[in-house]
Amino acid sequence: MGTGVFIISAPSGSGKTTLVERLLRDISGLHFSVSYTTRPPRGQEQHGRDYFFVARKEFEEMIARQEFLEWAEVFGNYYGTARRFLEEAERRSEDLLLDIDVQGAAQVKQKLPDAVSIFILPPSRKELEGRLRRRSEDSEEVIQKRLRDASREIHGYARYDYVLINDLLERSTARLQAIVRAERWRQRGELDSEPNREDKRLVREQAESCRKERVQPQVEPILASFGG
Repeated sequence: MGTGVFIISAPSGSGKTTLVERLLRDISGLHFSVSYTTRPPRGQEQHGRDYFFVARKEFEEMIARQEFLEWAEVFGNYYGTARRFLEEAERRSEDLLLDIDVQGAAQVKQKLPDAVSIFILPPSRKELEGRLRRRSEDSEEVIQKRLRDASREIHGYARYDYVLINDLLERSTARLQAIVRAERWRQRGELDSEPNREDKRLVREQAESCRKERVQPQVEPILASFGG
């Protein structure tokens, strides 16, 4: 059985962190990749848990040694996923979970076309702004910047396999887990096999409801709320 790769992307404030934490808690056999970055830690962020915080020179040396599965420079800072995480997942016979931005996702899909990509959308610009303000972490200037960034990022949803609109946390959690389970069964050729054939059908239907093509009518008003 080969290692599957799951890519999750979302604008800041979309609730991605909570969904990923629940996914890792409830679904076994997922190896989470912690990204490298040259930006300084924020708030309570810890080295090795939230990011690997490294100097610009060290990051560029890693680029030269081709140690990254994907990397990008965003607003003057480097971000990247070390190739070693894929190798570790393969050794453990686990699937790799990547929490990366639209640029990184495009690079990974180019190298690993079978990777499953999931884009998490907020239900509206108003709701995203409310979530950012309730976090009480950022200045007004930073909040406005995150909203501008989100307006650009959400238009990248069309390049993803699945689109998850994070309106209700419990429902979004169930749908994300359904996508991972259904894709695992598909990759193993077990979607229609026994045991639990009926349960698998229900999970597959839940996952299929998040296919990009199926979600399109719901996405259009969200884009419109961002002025797109």
